Amino acid sequence: MSKNILVTGGAGFIGSNFIYYMQKKHPDYRLVCLDSLTYAGNLHTLEGARCDNFRFVLGSITDRELVFSLFEEEKFDAVVNFAAESHVDRSIEDPEVFLRTNILGTQVLLDATNKFGVPRYHQVSTDEVYGDLPLDRPDLFFTEDTPIHTSSPYSASKASADLLVMAYHRTFKTPVTISRCSNNYGPYQFPEKLIPVMIANALADKKLPVYGEGLNVRDWLYVDDHCKAIDMILENGRIGEVYNIGGHNEKANIDVVKTIIKAVGKDESLITYVTDRPGHDMRYAIDPEKIKNELGWYPETLFNEGIQKTIKWYLENEDWWQNILSGEYKNYRGFDE
Repeated sequence: MSKNILVTGGAGFIGSNFIYYMQKKHPDYRLVCLDSLTYAGNLHTLEGARCDNFRFVLGSITDRELVFSLFEEEKFDAVVNFAAESHVDRSIEDPEVFLRTNILGTQVLLDATNKFGVPRYHQVSTDEVYGDLPLDRPDLFFTEDTPIHTSSPYSASKASADLLVMAYHRTFKTPVTISRCSNNYGPYQFPEKLIPVMIANALADKKLPVYGEGLNVRDWLYVDDHCKAIDMILENGRIGEVYNIGGHNEKANIDVVKTIIKAVGKDESLITYVTDRPGHDMRYAIDPEKIKNELGWYPETLFNEGIQKTIKWYLENEDWWQNILSGEYKNYRGFDE
């Protein structure tokens, strides 16, 4: 059965990968991408998505008039909200824009979902809403029942959005689901995040800045595995439920950096340790048993496989990230809207 799905933030990293995943898995679906093309949005990324069943709309999820007119016109079967300011360092420098987009934008989408009777609203969240775990307790994992305990304006804004989503479900019976994922990696990730930064810098023989001693541990999730999980939640997830999506691939940041150095044939002398950022969480680790037991999802990509695929993609698509580093990508307007 064909569906019409709104994908907000679809010109970003995970959103664009989700569009490509859904086009391959459900070629009969119509996908509408709404993106405001902030610094992290890149229309070049969506060039391969062009087809009769794809539409790009330039605009912000905070623009109530635009959002409502789009909902009225398209009559969506589902909304998947990837749109978010997501870089922790930037949230420390300027928290306001994070609150505006991540919270108020979510409210606009929820109001439109209610007004136009959309059968499903899915909120893409993050494991950062749970805070962090101690390094000396490898037996501890985040579950869906772990209390929210945020550490940065970014994670606080995402947690606030999650609470708003659940409040709309309880108050207005809005048909919602939420997923909270661990650190994603893969193609099309904007080069301010750890893995693409290290790849680009290493290839240019630039210093590789590592916070503190690089001991912070993250659970790495290959982006295609994440996209598959969201698709399964849309199809069979229970309304009003939260699903954790984790990769069971815990790695210290310094080990990720060294893996990249080795893969591109560079020397570890490029590593430079820099002052740790304020409130830097030590360890994230997700228990994905709920989504595994209910929906049959599991992470298919081991880190050693996924990181090699990711490095290969960046090596073969240097023009894509070089355009970002040069700023040229901001000048591209390759779609009609």
